[in-house]
Amino acid sequence: VAGWGRTPRSRPRARHRLEPGLDADFAQVGRRGLTVRGLGRSYGDAAQNAGGTVLDLHSPSDAAWYDETNGVALLDGGLSLESLHAWTLPQGWFAPVVPGTCHVTMGGAFAADVHGKNHHHDGSFAEHVDWIELESPVRGVVRLNPGDDLFWATAGGMGLTGIIRRLALSLRRVETAYLRVTTNRMASLDEVLDGLVAADQHATYSVAWLDLFGTGRGLGRGILNTAEHAELADLSRRQTRAPLDYSPGLRLALPDVVPSGLLMPTMMRAFNTLWWRRAPHDDQSVESATSFFHPLDAITNWNRLYGRRGFLQHQFVIPSTEVGLLRHIIERLANSGTAGFLAVLKRFGPASRGHLSFPGEGWTLAVDFPAKPGLAGLLDEIDDLIAGVGGRIYLAKDSRLDPKHVPTMYPRLEAWRELRRGVDPEGLLTSDLNRRLGLTGPRGRSPRIAPRQP
Repeated sequence: VAGWGRTPRSRPRARHRLEPGLDADFAQVGRRGLTVRGLGRSYGDAAQNAGGTVLDLHSPSDAAWYDETNGVALLDGGLSLESLHAWTLPQGWFAPVVPGTCHVTMGGAFAADVHGKNHHHDGSFAEHVDWIELESPVRGVVRLNPGDDLFWATAGGMGLTGIIRRLALSLRRVETAYLRVTTNRMASLDEVLDGLVAADQHATYSVAWLDLFGTGRGLGRGILNTAEHAELADLSRRQTRAPLDYSPGLRLALPDVVPSGLLMPTMMRAFNTLWWRRAPHDDQSVESATSFFHPLDAITNWNRLYGRRGFLQHQFVIPSTEVGLLRHIIERLANSGTAGFLAVLKRFGPASRGHLSFPGEGWTLAVDFPAKPGLAGLLDEIDDLIAGVGGRIYLAKDSRLDPKHVPTMYPRLEAWRELRRGVDPEGLLTSDLNRRLGLTGPRGRSPRIAPRQP
């Protein structure tokens, strides 16, 4: 079993599917504990459990219901975002926060407290959830709302407080399944930063792609996209025939035969230059929701582009005032020549309320790196700088953070641990991520050493 980055890998002792309506059998969990897994799009080891049990929550038959008047949807935790939109978008309802892939379950979205291109405007996923039903070893299935501390311990809690069985999500009313997108090619990092700051005031969605192979005056050059949900008047005649049609489009399948060393720096530098030059200076277009929010989903298993050695994604957030540090990190990455072609810069609004939620006010940069020797030292150096200014690393993307940084990056960790102990004192719920970072205690060890007797 591996995350989306395909590294690291681990082998569970057992893997089962949790069917809707059936309770989890915590009594039969072995000494290595239980990990809940959705669609496996965490990049690192958050949904892995070496030597333990992995419980698959996703099911194509997962149920959903929503109130067509106010757009509140009652969703099983294993329902995917793609299934949600295929069902609600034709009726004019859209998820309030959308991450970079549609292949994420509702439970996974809450457990990671995912964010989208609109965090500066609408916050993170959990801010739009009215309640969750959480199943834990001690309390069984309970309903929690934003007034409960355990609700916020679960938001961003990476599945370590319980299994999210159902939730109520407030959807966004939309007139069409399209977005009105503005694209701007920008020649320098200063232009990109100024554009993103300006977008905080006028754009619901904003995101910038950066060329991390640019140097000199071209350091940090990029392409800025801002967007709003399109109205009927924005659509072409063809698009108005089915304005709310959910269409993921043709998806290409990528075989697992790409050599690990194919994406050499010279190739990626050439690709980035071409990608940047072909972008318009100022262009207005109307794009489908799937094209704007999930462009990489057009290639099934696009992670295979990095070969069987895999890749890792490093995503951090630092305060808005730390522009100098952001520039230093980008320059350091550009000079190293280690980054891939995917580097995304966004703005975050006020910090999310989850104890271990990632978003905090400021700049967030996500960069893909082909897995190769020598990368760890560079990222460790960057992590030290990030921790020093009160920044943090995204746990849902992580596979190599030094555990020493966790208490600094997540200062509410002890309060989270106390809440978690109240629902899982024996440490049944765990993961490779937990053991590696010691989220629940020193190196994630639990006092439990044998299965409970029924």
